[in-house]
Amino acid sequence: MLSKEGAPLMPCHPARAREILGKGRAVVARQVPFTIRLKDRARDESEVDGVQLRIDPGSKGTGLALTDEKKEVDERGAVVTVRRGLVAVELQHRGNQIHRSMQQRAGYRHRRRSANCRYRKPRSNNRSRPTGWLPPSLRHRVETTYSQAARLCHYAPVTEIHIERVAFDTHAMSEGRALTACEYQQGTLAGTEARAYLRAKWNNACAYCDATGVPLNIDHLRPRSRGGSNRISNLVLACSPCNQAKDNAPVEFFLADQPDRLAKIVRQLRTPLQDAAVMNATRWQLAERLSDLGRPVHAWSGGCTKWNRSAMGLSKTHTLDALSVGRLDPENGNAIVRYPGQVVVVKATGRGSYARTTPDRFGFPRLRRSRTKQYFGYATGDLVRAKVPSGNWAGTWTGRISVRANGQHSLTTSAGRFNVRHRNLRLVQRGDGYGYSSRPEPAEATLWKTC
Repeated sequence: MLSKEGAPLMPCHPARAREILGKGRAVVARQVPFTIRLKDRARDESEVDGVQLRIDPGSKGTGLALTDEKKEVDERGAVVTVRRGLVAVELQHRGNQIHRSMQQRAGYRHRRRSANCRYRKPRSNNRSRPTGWLPPSLRHRVETTYSQAARLCHYAPVTEIHIERVAFDTHAMSEGRALTACEYQQGTLAGTEARAYLRAKWNNACAYCDATGVPLNIDHLRPRSRGGSNRISNLVLACSPCNQAKDNAPVEFFLADQPDRLAKIVRQLRTPLQDAAVMNATRWQLAERLSDLGRPVHAWSGGCTKWNRSAMGLSKTHTLDALSVGRLDPENGNAIVRYPGQVVVVKATGRGSYARTTPDRFGFPRLRRSRTKQYFGYATGDLVRAKVPSGNWAGTWTGRISVRANGQHSLTTSAGRFNVRHRNLRLVQRGDGYGYSSRPEPAEATLWKTC
C-alpha cells in the first residue's frame, strides 16, 4: 500500500484492499505484486511500524518474505515475540539458460577461428577483470535478487534485511563424509593426474566394451552439452568407436541393452557440485549488494533457519525458509503464527536479445531479426487482458504476449497459448523482464494460521 504521495505504508489484508478500492479511496498502482495507492491519506497521517525483508538465496530459486514482529503476552503472562508472514515471493533464476547461451556463443567463435585461421597462435590472456568480477550466470543471480529486494523496499516500509548466508564444504560433499584437517590435503587426484588415475581405475580398458591395446579417449558420462562437468567422477576411458557411437547421448540410453555394465558405471557418479559452488561464489557479493539499499543487513546461518523451520513444523520451500531466517528462539515461546497462503512466483525471462540475426545450429545467420520491439502499442513480455469475442478461446484471459508485426499477437495463459488480435487486448502492466504467476503454499503446518 502506498500513500497519496507514493510513500510505502504498512501492507493490508486483501479484503481490506478490496474494500478501499470499492469505496473509491484508492487506485491500483501495480498489478504484480498487487499494490494500491491511497487518494486521501499521506504518510504523516499514517502509523508505520516497519517490516522486515527476509531472503533465502538459492542456486535456481530464491525466496523472499516480508514479515512483521510484535510483542504479545502468552497464556502464562510472559512476553513473547510473534512473527507474521505478510508477502511471500519466489524468484526463479535463469542462470542455466545464460550459461548455455555463453557456451553456445563460445562454440560459434571457436569454430570461426579454427576454420578461418587454423594455425593461428592462441590469443594472449591479457584481459584483466575488475575486483569482484563474476560470470554472467552468477552475476544474474545477484542482480535479480537485488532487483526484487529493491522493488519490495519501494512498495513496503522495510526497515531491515535478514539474509541466509551459508557456505558449502565441496570437498567433504564430494567424499560423502566429514573430513579431518589433513584429509583436506589429499583429494582424489593426489599424487597423480586425471589420465593416469582413469587408466588405473579402468585397467587400461574401454569402460563400454572392455577393449584393450587400443588408443583410449577420455569421455564424459554426462556430456558437457547436457550439463555434465569435468569432475573426475564424470569421466571414463572409451575407445574411439565407442566414443563416436555414444556422441552426446546420455549413458543410460547408450548402455540401455547392458544393464549390468550400466549399473557398474553409474555407481561411480557423484552428485554435481555446481549449485554448491554457485552459493559459495555469490554469498558475499549478494550481502554487499543488498547493503546499497540503505537498510541494515543481517546475515544468518543455514542451521539457524533449519532449526526455526523445524520447530514451527513448516515445509521445506524457499519462501518458508525465508520466513524462518533470523533469530526466533522457539524454546522461549517465540513463534511464527502466520504465513501467506499464496506465493507470488517471479520468473526471470530477460528483456529480449540484442542479436541482429538468428543463427542456425552451426552459427551461420539464418534470418534477420526485427529492430522494432513494439507493434500496435504492445511489446513482448507485456501483461495484458484479452477479451476474445468468439471461437474456441472465447472469454476473458490474462497473460503475457509475444508480439507480431501483423497484429496477431500470441498470448500465453495458464490454460495454454493462442493467438489474439491487438484490438481485443488491454494493457495491464508493461513487461519488466519477469513473468508472474502464483502457487499455493504447502499446507502441512496445521498448527499455524494462514492468510
